[in-house]
Amino acid sequence: MRVDAGLSRLLGLSRTVVATLAEDGMIALDGRAAGKSDRLTAGSWLEVELPEPEAPAVIAAPPELVGGMTVLYEDDDIVVVDKPVGVAAHPSPGWTGPTVVGGLAALGVRVSTSGAAERQGVVHRLDVGTTGVMVVAKSEHAYSVLKRAFKERTVEKRYHAIVQGHPDPSSGTIDAPIDRHPKHDYKFAVVAGGKPSVTHYDTVEAFRAASLLDVHLETGRTHQIRVHFSALRHPCVGDLTYGADPTLAKRLGLQRQWLHARSLGFDHPADGRWVEFTSEYPADLARALERLRD
Repeated sequence: MRVDAGLSRLLGLSRTVVATLAEDGMIALDGRAAGKSDRLTAGSWLEVELPEPEAPAVIAAPPELVGGMTVLYEDDDIVVVDKPVGVAAHPSPGWTGPTVVGGLAALGVRVSTSGAAERQGVVHRLDVGTTGVMVVAKSEHAYSVLKRAFKERTVEKRYHAIVQGHPDPSSGTIDAPIDRHPKHDYKFAVVAGGKPSVTHYDTVEAFRAASLLDVHLETGRTHQIRVHFSALRHPCVGDLTYGADPTLAKRLGLQRQWLHARSLGFDHPADGRWVEFTSEYPADLARALERLRD
């Protein structure tokens, strides 16, 4: 076989990459530089020098005060914040807005160095458009304990959501696997073979066109609540990405989904005592709720 075809099969590289290696003198046959079209013969000694992989770019979170983000609790191990809308948990490619990590840095809060560089201290996340209570680890011990607690599902995560219509039954469990949407990469969907996802809910208050739900997450998949209720044809009010009625969203003055991380409870990583933190509804959600009640 030719050098480019043979090395492509041997190493799983494209022929273009192999050709570039040959042009750069990185391929030798029996001690002599080989071109891409040279032939590989049985018994020959083939040497390939691969370049060092490029170091991944570090996405840093510049310290930046985040308007509306308040610290609900802080000690040597954890800091609990009330995250406002429009704020990401941590920096990511393509995101140029404020982050919880950057906001804490601006406040002088030092967080754990465990985890990927851009996610240091982050043990769970809320969507940019979801408000509410979130915990960040400050000590390395707290990071490992909390990561394990989230993985083992011993953390009590409660959300309040207003969904369109009236779920039937009024209290129940949604057990449906979630993965990336087969056609739209920015969305998620209920798909066969997805990750196991379980959502428990109770109706707190029913209105003519919508219902206020208390939602308890057993698992923590990306967009889980939004995807599950959309699959039931009861999307979160204002969640246009997942099929909500834009007319109702406009009437209620909503620019995002009505979804709020209401409370978070867990065993404190320092001494194991149970702690729980609650977040009040932000102004836009409170206003929309009052309009529904009127």
